[in-house]
Amino acid sequence: MYFAVKKVEPENDYFLLLTFETGEQKRFDMKPYLDIGIFKELKDIEIFNTVRKSFDTIEWSNNADLDPELLYEKSKIIAN
Repeated sequence: MYFAVKKVEPENDYFLLLTFETGEQKRFDMKPYLDIGIFKELKDIEIFNTVRKSFDTIEWSNNADLDPELLYEKSKIIAN
């Protein structure tokens, strides 16, 4: 089961602040993914900062996206 992303905000040092449909706010570290395929382009902070909500997940201007299950499972809760 996955929870849809309702809001995303880019933060310093390649972190994403995510709000899920459960109301949980979690922080996701993108650094481990920045040397993989299309995600390499996100090292450019201007491209990284284009992140936006797209359907139930997130997407960048270069069409990179991540599965909402991965985002939920690999992020760390910061608030309820």
